[in-house]
Amino acid sequence: MAAPYTLRWGILATGWIAEVFTKDLLADPALRGVHDVRHEVVAAASSSSKDRAADFLAKVKAPSTAKAYGSYHELVADPDVDIIYVATPHSHHFQNAMLALEAGKHVLCEKALTVTAAQARKLIETARAKGLFFMEAVWTRYFPLSIQVRNLIKSGAIGTVYRTTADLSLGNDAGDGKVKFDDAHRMVNPALAGGALLDLGIYSLTWVFQTLYHLQPEGEKESPITIAAVTKYHTGADEATSIIVNFPRHKSQGIATTSLRVSTDPDGQNTAGPAIRIQGSEGEIQVMGPAYSPLQYRVIRRDSPGKVEVVDCPIPKDPITGWGQGMFWEADECARCLRDGRKESETLPWEESVVIMEVMEQALRQGGVEYPELITTDVYDPQSPLNTGKR
Repeated sequence: MAAPYTLRWGILATGWIAEVFTKDLLADPALRGVHDVRHEVVAAASSSSKDRAADFLAKVKAPSTAKAYGSYHELVADPDVDIIYVATPHSHHFQNAMLALEAGKHVLCEKALTVTAAQARKLIETARAKGLFFMEAVWTRYFPLSIQVRNLIKSGAIGTVYRTTADLSLGNDAGDGKVKFDDAHRMVNPALAGGALLDLGIYSLTWVFQTLYHLQPEGEKESPITIAAVTKYHTGADEATSIIVNFPRHKSQGIATTSLRVSTDPDGQNTAGPAIRIQGSEGEIQVMGPAYSPLQYRVIRRDSPGKVEVVDCPIPKDPITGWGQGMFWEADECARCLRDGRKESETLPWEESVVIMEVMEQALRQGGVEYPELITTDVYDPQSPLNTGKR
């Protein structure tokens, strides 16, 4: 058997999502049945201090050889790093990802990819011009469950899919018109591109797009008509957004909803029913939430009244540490793409990331949500405070 392809990672930022992803990178691939690729964490950077990066590496139990940097510029200059994982808030993604691409590094950038569609297009243009791999880190698309659902749709198991509804909402109503986040928190802070849509609603849109737009035949892709209803929080960010996307040529529609005040799953037991309903002419696929990390789907067929096919898709856990969140599957995709010389993933092509960003941008515009120029500009500045951490 050939030795597995090894991808060497640099982690840009040291927050919670970086911790989850890095711990998944360090999980034994064999535990998820993967033997053709593997991952190494060779460096991490904090924009505030080298000590913070060192503490992060110790916390995730990275190899002792992993290097700690006190700046993003040092990280992207490291010759031992193949690919940069951008784990900063979405407000920072454009500048941080451009920094990495301009340094000649491949990039996996957290979702939402950017704040504007123009920024997304600029990143893709840069990756294409430099011959670099670039991917938005929508981890849910790479779950075996998602792959099975897409394959069921392609096989015609529920006929022609005409409608998908999807919700990801968190019940954080605090009364008195407020939610349970401080105004400076990234979830509601416009300076960090806060709001329900870019953080949570993108998962609702992920299900709408991977079951409708993504499966439209090549050459027949149809950008949707977008209609949105937005409730603004007192900070100016959106606290609730509902989007209808209409694909008139394909006679299909998607409804994506998100809220900070009500919950998709109030009791945490899925008693409220599926978070996602994929409705076809001959049946329905129901995906139990949460939309970002689903573990079960159900198939209801018109020709089998009263019968429900239930399929469980657990995430493999390390038997010693109990760890395993499902982010390793998107990392495996990055490794296979680079091994095979592909610059983008077929599961989430560049143009699809742009179309989704266009939908979110239109929705926020319809709702009157505006973000500061510092985080909406599509002019790259290597010395931007978003890259240096300086204010």
